[in-house]
Amino acid sequence: MRFNRLINLIGQDKFLELSSKQVIIFGLGGVGSFAAEAIARSGIMKMTVVDYDFVDITNINRQLVALESTIGELKVDVFKKRALDINPKISIEALNLKVTEENISSILNKPYDFVIDCIDDVSAKVAIAKFCLDNRLRLITSAGFANKSKPEMIKVAKLNQTKVCPLAKTLRYKLKTLGYPLTIDVAYSEEQPLKVIDKTILGSNAYVPPAAGLIIASHVINNLIGEEEK
Repeated sequence: MRFNRLINLIGQDKFLELSSKQVIIFGLGGVGSFAAEAIARSGIMKMTVVDYDFVDITNINRQLVALESTIGELKVDVFKKRALDINPKISIEALNLKVTEENISSILNKPYDFVIDCIDDVSAKVAIAKFCLDNRLRLITSAGFANKSKPEMIKVAKLNQTKVCPLAKTLRYKLKTLGYPLTIDVAYSEEQPLKVIDKTILGSNAYVPPAAGLIIASHVINNLIGEEEK
């Protein structure tokens, strides 16, 4: 049975509950691709993935969608094919879109049980956070994981409890200025950014962004089955 090991861990009732949920993931990069795959491998039957980018050779060191064979393909198309190979019964919508203030309401137009934001564009993150807060949608957003080397320093906290991370700081400022509460969940690292050789390029590795993605997926799944509250 495809999900027998998971059922053995959480029980049939919680698995059936999980399989009825609907999740959307924004961004299929180093964080988002791993979060999305963990969601697909956890028996959730309805997924939407949103990304406007193509696979580039520079993605190969950290993104599940990036292979020599997928260079030049749309990330959402690559992931959809991969998700269906994991679970042929999954219903997955792939949206090749760049998130904006103008289109966020048309994207989040379904009764999603959880929203996962793994985009690194601040304006898009603000648009997603505002919509979710306005409409009481459960959200976890990814902060920045470039120039980091210690996955063990990744944490999940409310936005007003984050520290060190420059992206989380910017998001705090933007939402506070707009009058929104800083209550959304954020995956972030308390590791000080490392100095890189070429300051014009963000440094990354094969384990920090993926670890963040898996931590995000864990947070979502445990919340959906009520384990996070224990």
